[in-house]
Amino acid sequence: MTIWRKLFTLGRAGAHDAAAGVVDANAIKILDQEIRDADTAQGKARDDMATLVARRRILEKEVVSFREQAIKYENSARAAVAKGDMDLARQVAQRIADLEQQVAQKEPQIADMRGAEEQLHTAIAATDRRIETLRREVEVVKVNESVQRAQASVAARGAGAGSSLGSAADSLARIKERQAIRGERIKAAGELEDMRTGADLDEKLRLAGIGPGQSSADDVLARLSAPAPVLQIEQKSAAKPGDDQG
Repeated sequence: MTIWRKLFTLGRAGAHDAAAGVVDANAIKILDQEIRDADTAQGKARDDMATLVARRRILEKEVVSFREQAIKYENSARAAVAKGDMDLARQVAQRIADLEQQVAQKEPQIADMRGAEEQLHTAIAATDRRIETLRREVEVVKVNESVQRAQASVAARGAGAGSSLGSAADSLARIKERQAIRGERIKAAGELEDMRTGADLDEKLRLAGIGPGQSSADDVLARLSAPAPVLQIEQKSAAKPGDDQG
């Protein structure tokens, strides 16, 4: 039984955590609804206070009417006494007593209603201020929530972009490495071919100014500065008569 009780307790804890998660995920929606509920309750309180004010004003009008009637009946009672009609004067006096009793009963009620109105007015005003403050705070929370969501999205995208850029940089480094290796292989192959054909030695002789067909600027200037060679043409004298005779 203890194990089952613990499992049941664990299930309740899991349900509580799940419910708490749902509440947290929808906290702003819940706040908005709670504010709407408070506004509805405030509207009901205002209606109740308006009804109370209306009833108090009706009582006040009744009291004013009772007093006016009492004043009128007082004049009538005096007139009946002056005529000696005491029965009529007594009836009028009873009516005045009833009116004064009504006024005495209703005036405390009016005072109580005024006190209740003041309390309601104070409570409604205070609740209005709290609701307005809460509404402003909720707006701030909404803005913060939007900003934080945007920041989280940017951070997530930035992390993804950073990962992509890192991967791209690695790929670029590998490409450069392959190109460098390929270039060195091509260079080494050319050097080996030059060694095989002797081209590397010929290049060294050329750079040293040694070898056939090699001439420097000084050699060219010396050649150009040398006097032109004199061409000697052998002329054979024509044989004279008698030279053959000796």
